[in-house]
Amino acid sequence: MALGRVPEATPAVLGFIVGFFISGSAMVSNDYFDLEVDKINQPSRPLPSGRATVREVVLLTIILSFIGLLAAAFIGLPELILAMITWTVGMLYNWKYKSTGLPGNMMVAFSVSITFIFGGLAAENLNGMVLTFGALAFIFDLSEEIVNGVLDAEGDAKRSSRSIARVYGRNTAIVLSGALFALFIAITIVPYLIGWLGPVYLGMVSCVDIAVMGLFAQLIKKKNTLEEERKIVRLLYLTMLLFIIAFLIIAAV
Repeated sequence: MALGRVPEATPAVLGFIVGFFISGSAMVSNDYFDLEVDKINQPSRPLPSGRATVREVVLLTIILSFIGLLAAAFIGLPELILAMITWTVGMLYNWKYKSTGLPGNMMVAFSVSITFIFGGLAAENLNGMVLTFGALAFIFDLSEEIVNGVLDAEGDAKRSSRSIARVYGRNTAIVLSGALFALFIAITIVPYLIGWLGPVYLGMVSCVDIAVMGLFAQLIKKKNTLEEERKIVRLLYLTMLLFIIAFLIIAAV
């Protein structure tokens, strides 16, 4: 997005390593801080199921963090600083802010959207399309986090989480999530309207928008079981993954 072409191998690989390992450190440390809650919400995960130990989780977090920050240092000082900020946000969220509700949701969405900003910074071109897709990632993930608060209400009660679903009710959380998905869909058209991307992108993103609307419509049905709702959320994430892959193919061609 930033260069308008496929990047050279070295910065591309280093950028991937930063994103993969910094995100990995946050995910692994999350299992440490969420151990008691996961015994209720996700008992099959490695730590609550006993397939991994606390010591192994802590050691793996340190290793992943070191590799990610080292790769960022090889790219440049601004990239290292941004990676350190992102790492800090992830650790603070896991340790303290997950139970704060909307502020915690926004911290997670920030960590997802920063992928685009980091790429633009590394390419020395934070252009409008990079910022637009960063905003799309933020809005999409924020909506997903609010929905997850609905699905994890039982476990969240154990840690006195102030998720929107617990504080204001399921319906309020669903309405807010739906409004964010609607905003996401509106913004997806911006690159075409401004002229950054052509009809191929419009056709592709229209399919994505229809899929998002359809999955969300299924999600708000009250007769869904918890497992069905989790499956729908996974499909929403998969839809976004396929969208990103398709976009990269279009950009490369």
